[in-house]
Amino acid sequence: MKAFKPYKKKFLGWLFTIPIILSLVGLFFVFEASSIRSFQEFGDSFHFLKLQLIWVGLGLTAMIFFSFFDYHKLYYLSFLFILGTIILLSVVLLPGVGQEAGGARRWIDFGFFNLQPTELAKLSVIIYLSSWFMNRERKRFFSFIILLSILMFLIILQPDMGTAVIVFSLSVTIYFLAGIELWYLIILIPISLGIFFLLVKISPYRLRRLLAFFDPKLDPLGITYHINQILISLESGGLVGLGLGASRQKYLYLPEAHTDSIFAIIGEEFGFIGGALLIVIYLYLMYRIYQIALHAPDRFGKFLAGGAFAFFNLQAIVNLAAMVNILPLTGVPLPFISYGGSNLLVSFILMGVLINIAKRVRFL
Repeated sequence: MKAFKPYKKKFLGWLFTIPIILSLVGLFFVFEASSIRSFQEFGDSFHFLKLQLIWVGLGLTAMIFFSFFDYHKLYYLSFLFILGTIILLSVVLLPGVGQEAGGARRWIDFGFFNLQPTELAKLSVIIYLSSWFMNRERKRFFSFIILLSILMFLIILQPDMGTAVIVFSLSVTIYFLAGIELWYLIILIPISLGIFFLLVKISPYRLRRLLAFFDPKLDPLGITYHINQILISLESGGLVGLGLGASRQKYLYLPEAHTDSIFAIIGEEFGFIGGALLIVIYLYLMYRIYQIALHAPDRFGKFLAGGAFAFFNLQAIVNLAAMVNILPLTGVPLPFISYGGSNLLVSFILMGVLINIAKRVRFL
């Protein structure tokens, strides 16, 4: 047991360090990508950087807190998490309460900060379902479907299809890890795909987004403008990039440059090599989280770590795949890098929970 202690200390050190490294990279590129827009809208080039810096500070505090907070106690708080999330997902839809931007009502303005309930839904689903499936009880599938349907309905009403897909995927992942009546998933997945395509078909905007994915030249000044500007950024970067601060797309050509499309700015300034290095850091983080999930000391810890593993993988894969037009643009942020306080806070909280689980793993 003593032989593992130095390695375990190093392991825990990296779990603390990698999120900090990624968030520092994020802070730099949030400023890079947002300074022009920030000055134009607020008369302060540092506006978005200051807000992100506050969220990084809150996130680090949350990570440290949850790294010492016994994760078993989350079992007793899980119902409050999911109930509070459902209430917030309902409240955000109310006119005058939910803040609307870009045709979507996803934020609640608390005055000094904006909260995005859909991001909290990702955390709540992981904690609640991990608690719910602690015991191998049968006949839970239909209760699981009812809960999932409520969440999906509230999220799609905003509308936020990208988050709906991620919440659905997280839920199915934890259900799969629980190993309870898995044959039901064979029925659930094709039905879900059918519902997804139905939602796309009945929504002109979603349908046009899907068509834009298949043909980026369809409407260069309209629905395909965003993906075309992303591809121009990445193509301009080439192998080694244009250089630090040399991005042209940040001059208001690229929509959402500091949020969902921030990887395009990274690729433009640091090229394929810089983008690949960032992906390698993510892969290393995923491998470490996988080790925690594999060796978790109990069933609850395994579900929490498995849910966190799915969360970070889904967020990174969906965002990066959209940047190179492998998947449609969905508005999913890149973990620790993209501007946005709610997602950043949830990411740090999950890292704190993972560190807490890792402390109790005997084989690290």
